[in-house]
Amino acid sequence: MQAWLKWFFGLKPKRVPITIVSGLPRSGTSMMMRMLDAGGLPPVIDNLRTADTDNPEGYYEFERVKQLDRGDTAWLATAQGRSVKVISALLQHLPATYDYNVIFVERHMPEILASQRKMLAHRQDANLIDEDKAAVDDAQMTVLFEKHLRAIRQWMAQQPNVAVLYIHYSDLLREPTVQAAKINQFLGNSLDVEKMAAVIDPALYRNRVGK
Repeated sequence: MQAWLKWFFGLKPKRVPITIVSGLPRSGTSMMMRMLDAGGLPPVIDNLRTADTDNPEGYYEFERVKQLDRGDTAWLATAQGRSVKVISALLQHLPATYDYNVIFVERHMPEILASQRKMLAHRQDANLIDEDKAAVDDAQMTVLFEKHLRAIRQWMAQQPNVAVLYIHYSDLLREPTVQAAKINQFLGNSLDVEKMAAVIDPALYRNRVGK
């Protein structure tokens, strides 16, 4: 009867937002996912990618996210009321049929690039990096990444179904409780701030600017 009345009066059921954790690769999105999980927001993950040297606490990924640009969106129906990690390059492929609370993790560009180089070296079992070539590549990648980030910011600002909170990785390490409280407020004040803040381990800040 309730469903019939909603249909008769043209009432639509309230949509439960999907919490999207996003940012550039190696920006701190895995740590953000762990914080939300600890705070009480269940993640959408499949554990296919296991913890390693680069992410000793795990990646918190869901493999099907990588198929968003190919139209694989059916799984999003079960993601409502949960969190899922989506890299910034795939955000524009999220369908407008859902509401999204996006926590966008920012990080100093030199730190991101240094972390990416280390990950690449680990995967190739390489011990040495051509520093001259790396410097050129970093300059090129910085231009490309910054252009991409400007486009993504503009796109999110134009979406009526997207709410965004920008969080900086350095701020998380410096004032975890303050930042956790900010995230909690953004998501409706239903999470455990102390447990979220306890997740942050400053010892994992291995690629800080100036180090």
